[in-house]
Amino acid sequence: MTEPIPLRTGAALLTATVEELSQRAPAIVAAAADQMRGIRLGLGFHDGSRALLSARHSRLVVEHPADGAETDGVEPADPDVEVVFDNRALNLLFDLQHRPADQALPDSLDTRGPREQVLAVWRAFSLLAQRAAGLRSVQELWRCYRDEAPVPWGGTADEDEPPEPAEDASGWAGTDYLLRRRPQDATGGEPELIGGTVVTRPRLLWDGRGSSPWWHESPVHDADLLETMAACRARTSEAMASFVPHREPKAELYDLMRLYPSRQGKGLRPTLTIAACAAFGGRPEDAVRAAAALELFHNGFLVHDDIADESTHRRGLPTLHEEHGIGLAVNCGDGLNLLAVDAILSNLDTLGLSRTLALIHEAIHMCRESVEGQAMELGWIHKHVVPAEDEAYFTMSTKKTGWYTCISPCRIGAVCAGVTDPALLGRFDEAFRLIGIAFQIQDDILNLVGQEELYGKEPLGDLLEGKRTVMLIHLFRHLTEAERPRMQEVLQRPRSAKAQQDAEEILAAMRRHGSIDYAVDLAARLADEGITRFEEDLAVIPENEGKAVLRQIAHYVTTRLL
Repeated sequence: MTEPIPLRTGAALLTATVEELSQRAPAIVAAAADQMRGIRLGLGFHDGSRALLSARHSRLVVEHPADGAETDGVEPADPDVEVVFDNRALNLLFDLQHRPADQALPDSLDTRGPREQVLAVWRAFSLLAQRAAGLRSVQELWRCYRDEAPVPWGGTADEDEPPEPAEDASGWAGTDYLLRRRPQDATGGEPELIGGTVVTRPRLLWDGRGSSPWWHESPVHDADLLETMAACRARTSEAMASFVPHREPKAELYDLMRLYPSRQGKGLRPTLTIAACAAFGGRPEDAVRAAAALELFHNGFLVHDDIADESTHRRGLPTLHEEHGIGLAVNCGDGLNLLAVDAILSNLDTLGLSRTLALIHEAIHMCRESVEGQAMELGWIHKHVVPAEDEAYFTMSTKKTGWYTCISPCRIGAVCAGVTDPALLGRFDEAFRLIGIAFQIQDDILNLVGQEELYGKEPLGDLLEGKRTVMLIHLFRHLTEAERPRMQEVLQRPRSAKAQQDAEEILAAMRRHGSIDYAVDLAARLADEGITRFEEDLAVIPENEGKAVLRQIAHYVTTRLL
């Protein structure tokens, strides 16, 4: 893990801000990237630092050419638009009190480039300023920058203590300014949609002292995704723990059931479930038990999958069967699935019979899809078959992981809110099918090129297990006649007969034939199609914070860095 860049320069601040927004508010990044598409922006700051900002798919990418980063020895292309800030211009960057013309102070902000591209850059930064300024994490970044480099803010680090703040002040002028802001139309009104994302005036998720869960706030149309997922994950974890009995046999069963759930993931499924419930007007609390059931099913599947795949690590720790033996692991997985059924039935008390029956129906459908997808993949491995076309992978991936990772959580959350109309529930299917495939392709890529501590499995584990990924399918489509026998021979070996150098040999062939780049581009295209379907198919849901969280997750697939 690389050390964070000290926030002493404008370029470092830009990098940190883009990285933070990519994780916490991906819909904002995607909206800005849509405006920046095809434009390379050169930025110069008062301290002499420089950076290049560009859009790659739906991501914003910051490069520092002076450091030689990401250039691979090739000189980067000249920027299309150049902007140079001095201290005054930087201080006004996120100040919405002034009109744009007021911010272009004489000899302070120098902008050069074609008119259309300059305007596109301005629109991108306006979106960032309007929608990102209310995020606590962004405010904290800029406060750290102010402390590290106080000159642009009109003071020095050792200046006299500021005057005592007002009683309701946070202690930070930027935060206090946002606290005083009110929408121009206090009576509300329809939000403005730009590029498929909702643009509203900034709303503060943090008052300088603390924050509250997203569903307790007044309706808005942006949310801090990391904080939202953390809150949903924590509440779901509490519910999961309540379903695991505290009785014997502890060491051989119930203590083992707690191991995988304690290795918490991102919280994607619980967040989708709770957000979908809120999007249809339900109480978020009504979806917690269903979210817990999904996570129990998920962890039961993982225990069994790890045995079938002969995996050695899960979320950075030894797999259950490696540490406790196959017999206890199989039984533990069975027990987790049993607890998941119990968690669904527990909704009878709060949601009633009809909703609980609908939840059972959705859970059975999800489990059937998952075991069918698992059978498809294991069949390919057993028969030494590599599918010829990507569509076969799309079908397998959707069945094996897409339903229980993306589609079913949304449908189940909607059922918790009282939606049982199959046509309405089906509006989630195509958007999140595409998003789920893109997400799985990205996970497969991360297994090859990602950091082990971030991915949670052993590096190149998918190649050792013989997983039929998009990269492997692409590779076998492009192997030469001379290469094919060797690749087939390595792939057909059982996991126990493969060594790390065998996996590295396949990876080298993938790099040679452009299979990883192909998969990155394919995932981005599928995610973009999924977001388009999200906006079209889910237009029936009114704009509210639950829907905004669903939108953030949809964009998270396109903006997370590989």
